[in-house]
Amino acid sequence: MALTARLGVWQLDRAAQKVALEQAIEQRATLYVLGAADLGTRLDDIVHRRVALRGRWIERATVYLDNRQMNGRPGFFVVTPLALAGGGAVVVQRGWVPRDVNDRTRLPAVATPPGEVELAGRIAPPPARLYEFDGAASGTIRQNLDLGAYAAEIGVQLPPLSVVQDAGPEDGLARQWPRPAVDVHKHYGYAFQWFALCALMAGLYVWFQLLRPRFRRSA
Repeated sequence: MALTARLGVWQLDRAAQKVALEQAIEQRATLYVLGAADLGTRLDDIVHRRVALRGRWIERATVYLDNRQMNGRPGFFVVTPLALAGGGAVVVQRGWVPRDVNDRTRLPAVATPPGEVELAGRIAPPPARLYEFDGAASGTIRQNLDLGAYAAEIGVQLPPLSVVQDAGPEDGLARQWPRPAVDVHKHYGYAFQWFALCALMAGLYVWFQLLRPRFRRSA
């Protein structure tokens, strides 16, 4: 009973965390837009803030993060570093592309504009990590991206954050990034199931350990 009740509370806490995160994103989106000079600030102080950058794509360092979904479809998150006009670089989560259903190693064509580009997005933590069996991977297609190892691999210093691109040219990338609280009702449903199971066990305990023996003695 204690375990199922605790699991129910945990699911409610997960729902509250996602709602609070979405509210923080919406609140910080109303603040003034940051620039490249702000990327050296502590992540907690600037995460979810709007940012506008100028620079050139480091196309040779583009990676495709596998097993990422958008609108329920499997595919890749396309990640490319942006060499900033004023110096330095930052990892950009540019968007999503679907995976070839017949050959998962076949990469879709993604247009990477040459020359200097302007980019609008929001500051975010590094790309989320998924479970993987092989540990740190390399190559164009990989499951996760370790920023420290990746920076050493491409020979570019990168801050411990990323920029999630909101809009861009017609490059074939989807950018309907999922909202943190989009599945909050799932957590409420799980919490209801755990609490219902807890109530069922409590009812069975009361019946078999307290009420039924009393009825037998009275009979």
